[in-house]
Amino acid sequence: MEIEILDVKNRSLGKCRVQGDTTVKALKNDVEKLKPALTIHRQSIRLEPRGKTLKDSDTVQSLGISSGGKLYVKDLGPQISWKGVFLAEYAGPIAVYMLFYQRPSLIYGAAASNPISFTANVAAICWAGHYAKRILETLFVHRFSHATMPLRNLFKNCSYYWAFAAYVAYHVNHPLFTEPSTPVFYAGLAGFLISELGNFSIHMLLRNLRPAGSTVRKIPVPDANPLTQLFNFVSCPNYTYEFFSWLSFSLMTTCIPSLVFAAAGMYQMTVWAIGKHKNYKKEFKDYPKGRKAILPFAI
Repeated sequence: MEIEILDVKNRSLGKCRVQGDTTVKALKNDVEKLKPALTIHRQSIRLEPRGKTLKDSDTVQSLGISSGGKLYVKDLGPQISWKGVFLAEYAGPIAVYMLFYQRPSLIYGAAASNPISFTANVAAICWAGHYAKRILETLFVHRFSHATMPLRNLFKNCSYYWAFAAYVAYHVNHPLFTEPSTPVFYAGLAGFLISELGNFSIHMLLRNLRPAGSTVRKIPVPDANPLTQLFNFVSCPNYTYEFFSWLSFSLMTTCIPSLVFAAAGMYQMTVWAIGKHKNYKKEFKDYPKGRKAILPFAI
C-alpha cells in the first residue's frame, strides 16, 4: 500500500510504499530518500502535525494506517551524537579546572606564587578523577537509547559544566583559600570516594540491563554489589550518588561555590529523576510502590 508523508506544515514530501509490518524505523529511510536533508536522526514521525513522536518499533499496522493514509515528519534540526556531547561537556571541566589549578598570575596576581594547599591538591585530583571517570563511562559503559540529540544541546551543556568548573576552581585554588579542619576534610573525601564508587556501580548495573544494540527496558533491581541496594529506595540512585559526590566535595573543601554547583546539579537531576520515575510507573504495572525518585523517603 501507499501512504503520504507530509511535514508539520501540511506540505507533501511525497509518497512511500509500505507493508503492514513496515516499522517507523524502516520508514525513516524512505523519508530520507524523499528528502535527503532529513537524515533518519533528524526525523520525528507523527500521526498528527502536533502529535507525539512515534517509536521506531511501531508498525504501520499497529498504528492503524491504511492505504492512502498520512504520516507527518518534523525536522529536529542539526544533530550530534550523545557520545560526542558527553565527551565535550566532560573534557572541558578538566581543562578549565586545571587552568586555575596552575595559579596563573594573570588571574591571581602576585599572590599566585603562594604554595597550593594540600586540600586544593586533593580537590584537583578528585575533580579530574570524576570527569575522567565520566569520559571512560561514556566510551565503554553507557548504552544510549537514542543515537543523537539536537546540536544546540552541545552549547547549552558545555556552558553549564565549563562555567561551573571555572567558578569552583577559581575559589578552591585561590591563594587565600582556607583549608577545613582535618576531620571535616577526611569526612568529605570519604563521602566523595564512596559516592563515586556507588555511581559507577549503578551505571554498570544499568548497562547490564540493556543488551548491546537494543532499547530494551527492564525494572532495575539491586545486584550482589551492596552499593546498588539504593535501588530499593529510589528509581535513579545514580543521580543520588552524583549529588552526594558533590555535597561531599563541598564539605571537603568547605567552599560555597562548590555547594552552589551541588545544589544546581541536584535541582536538574531531581527534574530528570521525577520524569524517569513517572515513566517507570507508567511502563511497568508491577513497579515497586515504595520507591521515590531520587532521595529515599522524600523525593
